Amino acid sequence: MTNCAGKIGPALACGNTVVVKPAPVDPLGVGALCRIVDGVLPPGVLNFVCGSAPAIGEALVESPDVDMISFTGSTAVGLRIQESAARSLKRTLLELGGKSPQIVFADADRDAALRGAAQVWTFHSGQICIAGTRLLIEQSIYDEFTAALVERARTITIGDPRERGVVMGPLVSAAQRERVERHIAQGVEEGAVLACGGKRPAHLKRGWYVEPTLFTRATNTMTVAREEIFGPVITAIPFRDEAEAIALANDSDYGLYAYLWTRDRARGTRVARALRTGTVQVNSASGMHPDAPFGGYKRSGIGRDGGAWALAAYSETKYIGWTA
Repeated sequence: MTNCAGKIGPALACGNTVVVKPAPVDPLGVGALCRIVDGVLPPGVLNFVCGSAPAIGEALVESPDVDMISFTGSTAVGLRIQESAARSLKRTLLELGGKSPQIVFADADRDAALRGAAQVWTFHSGQICIAGTRLLIEQSIYDEFTAALVERARTITIGDPRERGVVMGPLVSAAQRERVERHIAQGVEEGAVLACGGKRPAHLKRGWYVEPTLFTRATNTMTVAREEIFGPVITAIPFRDEAEAIALANDSDYGLYAYLWTRDRARGTRVARALRTGTVQVNSASGMHPDAPFGGYKRSGIGRDGGAWALAAYSETKYIGWTA
């Protein structure tokens, strides 16, 4: 719903009519938002279509009446959209997958960094493109930090998110849970240590739940460190120094988001500038600002949402020369 709001607003502000198609597995919030917006606009300005068949999205992308496609979702689908749009040179804004590094230096505020790392589990149960699932920890604090993170996992209350005290809900579907479980099994097969989680909570018989999961003794070449899992799975990788931290962080097909924890302001600035990601949060696990550009490098997408950048994305630039 928030993703769609961030697209609908600037598109309407630039004078466009809009067709919104939500993901088929969770359309209700987007549908409610569109009904509210449609209620204060002339008929036909905001339009809503929904369905699980790929043909719906394909028809929208291929339609000659659609001038621009703004998409948030997987890199695989984004590539298909880009291929189709290229045939007519249709403009696209693609915010795609991520495998965001979360770098923790030895001088970091340990409690704040732990809270930031654990947010991977509690923020939509890891089903968020900006999740800092590649946890890069300086070697000197690696064992201590990962042990503290395991203890933090034991304090997380999993269950129905409508119940008081619950901070971690289910995955969106059975298919998504099965996908996450396949990645967990592959991480074990490749030699990573399953420090906690990896199973379905025994006390929850209904719903697509997976425990907060942490892999330790992992390397950046493992599948669990390379592919976007989209679930509550963290892969902890040690690094020796600043140069190796930067190299590991940038050694990814993705470049959407990064997190950095250090008390050294000069280092924070230096490392943030070296990271090939669209956003770097220093000493914070949140802080997205509506006026800031949002988008990624590499396979994380094309273009930027947010603020003036979004206005540019949803409008065309025209020059009119006038001679009296």
